[in-house]
Amino acid sequence: MQRDVMEYDVVIVGGGPSGLSAACRIKQLAEEAGQEISVCLVEKGSEIGAHILSGAVIEDRALTELFPDWKEMGAPLNTPVKGDEVYFLTSDEKSVKTPHWAIPKPMHNDGNYIVSLGNVCRWLGEQAEALGVEIYPGFPAASLIIEDDTVKGVVTGDMGVAEDGSEKDSYMPGMELRAKYTVFAEGCRGHLGKELIARFNLDAGKDPQHYGIGIKELWDIDPAKHEEGLVLHGAGWPLSESGSTGGFFLYHTENNQVVVGLITDLSYSNPHVSPFDEFQRMKHHPVLKQYLEGGKRVSYGARAIAKGGLNCLPKMTFPGGLVIGCDAGTLNFAKIKGTHTAMKSGLVAAEEMFKALQADRANDEINEYTAAFEASWAWEELHRSRNFGPAMHKFGIFGGAAFNFIDQNIFPMPVTLHDKTADHETLKPAADCKKIDYPKPDGKLSFDKLGSVFVGNVNHAEDQPCHLKLTDASIPLTQNLPKYNEPAQRYCPAGVYEVVEDENGQRFQINSQNCVHCKTCDIKDPAQNITWVTPEGGGGPNYPNM
Repeated sequence: MQRDVMEYDVVIVGGGPSGLSAACRIKQLAEEAGQEISVCLVEKGSEIGAHILSGAVIEDRALTELFPDWKEMGAPLNTPVKGDEVYFLTSDEKSVKTPHWAIPKPMHNDGNYIVSLGNVCRWLGEQAEALGVEIYPGFPAASLIIEDDTVKGVVTGDMGVAEDGSEKDSYMPGMELRAKYTVFAEGCRGHLGKELIARFNLDAGKDPQHYGIGIKELWDIDPAKHEEGLVLHGAGWPLSESGSTGGFFLYHTENNQVVVGLITDLSYSNPHVSPFDEFQRMKHHPVLKQYLEGGKRVSYGARAIAKGGLNCLPKMTFPGGLVIGCDAGTLNFAKIKGTHTAMKSGLVAAEEMFKALQADRANDEINEYTAAFEASWAWEELHRSRNFGPAMHKFGIFGGAAFNFIDQNIFPMPVTLHDKTADHETLKPAADCKKIDYPKPDGKLSFDKLGSVFVGNVNHAEDQPCHLKLTDASIPLTQNLPKYNEPAQRYCPAGVYEVVEDENGQRFQINSQNCVHCKTCDIKDPAQNITWVTPEGGGGPNYPNM
């Protein structure tokens, strides 16, 4: 196939915080040096920010390094944190509020801001374009260009391909975007990042990456209940009933809105667990209900989160480029707020690429990046909190919390804990686990999956190849169903996977048009039989203010 070819100095895959930070910084450095460096950034969403989902409380440290006058420039960090509250939900009605002195230091939010990370990325995109970055939303990077065992760029996805693989009247082949260096900032479990890690053995000697699924809603609430700047975090019920771990958040943003969400660790063992339904019933707890009751849900979304920390951080360099941001696992989940560390990885990447380009280098491995990142404050933060996730997995919620309190508040533990069990290996047989009877949604505080997908503005062209690939189409019914009651029916937060029974018997149905691009199936499937690849550009959710 003949494809159009465009050549750049740098191609960046992904319009999230780390990718945009890298794009802005390298253009700043080029401008300061009076040098022309061409930078292209591709984003699979319909616009910058369309697929960005986060809590989000943000620390402005990296942003201040990038744009010291960000306040005067109008960056959308409008809601400073004014209060921290942490709860342990002991049952569906009761809770214990943690004294402020007992809150681990990484969970303190003094000086931070409650933001829509999508809007922050939209603003960063505007700054990148003003600096001369070429941004192409709606153009997913579908495959790698690898020559002589070196990454030379990416190929964007073809448009106008029918479900059966034929070319529709609207067919347009993807472009080859070639670069001296290619940066992958796809977000958690990026499909090209996953391929690069495997091809170049970037995770050699590392713990397997660990993940959570974050499910979030945006609400308009009664102004009388709104406390702008208040941050709530907590753990316990309902996840504790199934032996699962995770935590909730509720942030009071501007304009009488709150964001509420639940992060469920994907290391859970009971295949009957449904993170979506755990979140829906959690909102009925008095700690959250007091704010949500009488309000209106505005939007819904879900996204996997890399939470393994430093022990799982892969090598981030390979011949021809870098893997950065959440895709590499640089997000410091232990601090609750980790966007700034992912952004810092982008800033360091830009600085080291700029030095390489100044030296007329191209398509080699920028080994200097590793030492530069390890000398940064982001590495220091990741090292300081390296035991957070492993402690929770090894010792449970109470033992893990006690360990982390001592480690973070009293004195650093002189040990490094490890968790060598991948999340997809933790499920127990369904017959050995307690079934969970989830209550029906009431349509006021709790909702069903399909209605949630609707308010997430999820859309895909229906006549296109399914972007959820099964290595072996028989496994869902012959292995996963009898052993685990096919957990994809429950771990997917968008109703993509169903076991359907008709006159021909049972079949495994994939409703790919519902997909919110969370990547949970790619992570949690016990047989590692599902591979998420990019659908046609612009498909998926279109999140407002998320």
